[in-house]
Amino acid sequence: MTRRNVNRWRRDFLHRALQGAGLIVLAGCDKLYETETFQAILNTAEGANRRIQRLLTPKNKLAQEFGEKDISAVFRANGNPAPNTPEYLADAANQWSAWRLEVNGLVVQPREFSLAELKMMPSRTQITRHDCVEGWSAIAKWKGVPLARIIERVQPKAEAKYVVFRCLDTNSRGNHYYESISLEDALHPQTILAYDMNDKPVPLANGAPLRLRIENQLGYKHAKYIRALEFVASFEQIEKGKGGYWEDRGYEWYAGI
Repeated sequence: MTRRNVNRWRRDFLHRALQGAGLIVLAGCDKLYETETFQAILNTAEGANRRIQRLLTPKNKLAQEFGEKDISAVFRANGNPAPNTPEYLADAANQWSAWRLEVNGLVVQPREFSLAELKMMPSRTQITRHDCVEGWSAIAKWKGVPLARIIERVQPKAEAKYVVFRCLDTNSRGNHYYESISLEDALHPQTILAYDMNDKPVPLANGAPLRLRIENQLGYKHAKYIRALEFVASFEQIEKGKGGYWEDRGYEWYAGI
C-alpha cells in the first residue's frame, strides 16, 4: 500500500465498520461520537493507520520544504482565540520578559526557559505547508528551537514515552488546550518550538510567544500558546485520556500526513 492510498483506506475502513455496526443513521455527529462502539471503531482505525504510515514513512523523513516565493499571503488564525487574561496581555506588551517555558515530568533535570534563552539556543528555519483537518492549507516560514535541543538539556527518563504540551488558550468553557506527541516525533529534525513566523515574532493570533511545528502531522497537533512541556509514560490519566484537546472529542491522536 502506498502513502497515497493510506487516507483512502482509512475512510473505506471506517465506512465499512460503521455499516457493520449499524451506526450510519440519521443522528447528530456529537451523539455518534459519544457511543462506545464508535469510539472503539475510531481507535481500531487509528491504530491500523498509524502502523501503516510508520511502515511507509522512513524514520526522520523530512516534510517538503518550499521557497520564499511560495509563502502564502494569508495564514489563517484557526482554533481557540488568543488568551485575553491580564497576565497574557501584560506579557505580550513587555515582549514576553516574564513568560517562562516550564519543562517537567519524567526528566532528570526539570528546567525553565525564558524566551530570550530559547532564542540563544541553536535554531532551525523551515518553510513548510500547514495542512488543516478542515481542508485548507497555507505555507509559512518558521524559525525556532528544535525540540531535540530541549530534550538534550532535560534528559528524559527511560520510562518517558510522550511529550505533553500545556497551553494558555482556552475554549468558551474555560478548558485549556493541550496536545501530546511521541518522543520519537519530538526528536524529528523538523519538530520545532517556533517563536518567529515569516521573519517576525509569531503573531498573537497564531500562537505567541511559542508554538509547536510538527510538520509530519495535521494542524490540530501544532499546539499554540505553549506554557509547559511535560514528559510522561502515558496520558491515560490526563483529561479524558486520549492525548489531546481534540482527541478527547473524537479526533485521532496520530494525525500523520
